[in-house]
Amino acid sequence: MSETTKFGPYLVARARANRVGLPIFKVAGSYDWKDDKTLELTLRYIESPHTETITCTFENDKISIDFQNIFNKNQKRKPSKGIIGKEIADAPKLIIRGDDMGYSHAGNEALIKSFNEGIETSIEVIVPSPWFPEAVKLLAQNPKVDVGMHFAITSEWDNIKWRPLTDCKSLKNADGYFYPMLFHNNNYPKQAVIDNDWKMEDYEKELKAQIEMALKYIPRLSHISGHMGSTGFTPEIKELCKRVAKQYNLKMVDADSQKDNNIAYTGFEFNNKSTDERIEGFIGMLNKLENSKTYVFVEHPGLDNDELRAISHIGYEDVAKGRQDVTTIFTHEKVKEAILKKGLSW
Repeated sequence: MSETTKFGPYLVARARANRVGLPIFKVAGSYDWKDDKTLELTLRYIESPHTETITCTFENDKISIDFQNIFNKNQKRKPSKGIIGKEIADAPKLIIRGDDMGYSHAGNEALIKSFNEGIETSIEVIVPSPWFPEAVKLLAQNPKVDVGMHFAITSEWDNIKWRPLTDCKSLKNADGYFYPMLFHNNNYPKQAVIDNDWKMEDYEKELKAQIEMALKYIPRLSHISGHMGSTGFTPEIKELCKRVAKQYNLKMVDADSQKDNNIAYTGFEFNNKSTDERIEGFIGMLNKLENSKTYVFVEHPGLDNDELRAISHIGYEDVAKGRQDVTTIFTHEKVKEAILKKGLSW
């Protein structure tokens, strides 16, 4: 006799909605090796007519799992397939971060997909972005994902813009939006923050306003990162950001603080590659990670649809295709298999 939180077979389709909040189930269980590669587990639900048979078939480091019950035993079933991961005590740890939540609906969808169906472990949200309200709802529906605030003082896309939360005149262009660029860019003359007379007091005011907005709607916020280098473009800014983050009991995860905590950024050559080449590049990067070390990989999931095809800036026109490839990498079975084979913790 034992107990399980696994639901037995549903009597009717609507039963799923009626099972919310039910206590754990009492079961009798048994197992039997049918041959060297096939393990059969049986669960008999007490005070219920249900019996479920779970057949596990092993082949080297692969496993196939078939669930059979009284309702589907005569139906064609598709077994679940997976890889048996390694347990390595000093395996490297990889934090997989998806950036820019809020800049588009497609971006929001891709970020959540990359967490629920893939390897992403952390999401960075841009508070003043146009799709921030939807981001808040999606993050509330996915309480297990780590969330950071991606502090933004730029609005880089040509066809969609966002404004500061405060009246920080030195950080706004003539139209009241953030400047498109942080650093000087010949494609956007005099439209970069550092090309203009920005004020430290405006910067600090906007930083605190974005943090407070983020905490208001995402109380579990764990850290702050910088959008397009916003938290580390001068030594004074780095120190200010560390001080303000400490005031709000948040971590500042810029490059300097990563080094302080023995965390290193990792990546691979992404530009001018096909989707398959990018998948192989990511797997190759995994194979170079050293044991006992912690790494951060940062990229921007998206979907190749009409919305993202309309979002770009000069010098970065393949946003939809490139960001779809990130989503594909994050959710690809070959990538998941590589992570499990390496024994990575993420």
